[in-house]
Amino acid sequence: MIAKMATAPDADQVHVSWAPDREQQSGVAASVQSLSKRFKEARVLDDVSFDVAEGESLVLLGASGSGKTTILRIIAGLEQPDTGRVILHGKDVTDLPARERGVGVIFQAYALFPRMTVEKNIGYGLKIRRQPRKERKETVNRLLKLVQLEEHRKKYPWQLSGGQQQRVAIARTLAYKPQVLLFDEPFGALDAQTRVHLRREIRGLLRQVKVPSVFITHDQEEALELGDRIAVLNNGHLEQVGTPDEVYNHPATEFVATFLGAANLLLGVVSDGAVQIGSARLPADKETRRFREGQSVKLVFRPEDACLSRDANLPQGCRRLANGVVEEVNFVGAYERLNVRLDLAHRAQVENEAPVYQVTINTPEKMTGVPIMVTRPKPEASATKYQAGDRVAVGLTSFSVLPNYTLARQR
Repeated sequence: MIAKMATAPDADQVHVSWAPDREQQSGVAASVQSLSKRFKEARVLDDVSFDVAEGESLVLLGASGSGKTTILRIIAGLEQPDTGRVILHGKDVTDLPARERGVGVIFQAYALFPRMTVEKNIGYGLKIRRQPRKERKETVNRLLKLVQLEEHRKKYPWQLSGGQQQRVAIARTLAYKPQVLLFDEPFGALDAQTRVHLRREIRGLLRQVKVPSVFITHDQEEALELGDRIAVLNNGHLEQVGTPDEVYNHPATEFVATFLGAANLLLGVVSDGAVQIGSARLPADKETRRFREGQSVKLVFRPEDACLSRDANLPQGCRRLANGVVEEVNFVGAYERLNVRLDLAHRAQVENEAPVYQVTINTPEKMTGVPIMVTRPKPEASATKYQAGDRVAVGLTSFSVLPNYTLARQR
């Protein structure tokens, strides 16, 4: 059976899916359950579980050695887990060989056949599966139109750009209607400009073909742009799974906060619906409800979530944190970056008050306080100019409060 499709904007048919003979387009397409893996004495995966919905793009984000490539190899059938299962569309495929799983893998190096034209590369998998020539030709024509390479069908890989080669590799993988697409750092071999352009193309392509996809990358911007959801890995442990907005704006752990973009961290204690940081007190009734009174916590906020004012009149919705001094101002293109040192000097504890958390940072200049980074968009930076030495009030529009403890795996 040939999947119905019409992915070009001017097509007449309605595309269903390239996945094999499957009409249902909701529910869980792939499920990884309690995966663990060791290589000799090194534990590379520790009880990792996540689901991928039909038509969803999930990005596994982590540094080198975090375990993301091992997960991809286990899903593809190229590696066996020590414990755990891999489920594809309700079927346990953990013990099936790679060729029987219906999983398509797109590698960073593309792995195109250099002596075959574009159309022959795309049709090669169908040929070895002995699909009739007429059906094979129809499928190749549809895929060439899908990836917008119709005019390049007679060219060889060496005659194509890196982005075009990547599209050929994707078309070749889609030809045999995979259950799941796996992308192994597919943009790593491309220059920065091509990488940005191509990942937008791939994102649009995946929305058309509706095949569930798993990407692995260490590039935070790439993860935010490609993923419907992001799974953040750290030393084989799954730190957080959520939408790009959730993992960026509401990080579950300190690692997620600092790995996915820039973040400021301040130590404090919970005190009567607020976070007490030295002499500063940040109202945080909702954010501190899950903590006990007097518990040590970390206040986490992005540089763009801080707001400044010379006269203490902060914008509506901006909760006052502390006063500070601007130490440095840098123009970095799309925004302005400021280094601000907060006034968080010691103060005496009053009677019947929760313990005051003392924060002192001793710099080479022997200054007391805590340095933070603040970014402002160009319109705001143009409207209000700051320079080194200016005293400002600092507030926050958004922040997270995390427990201040070290997990056993981080020791």
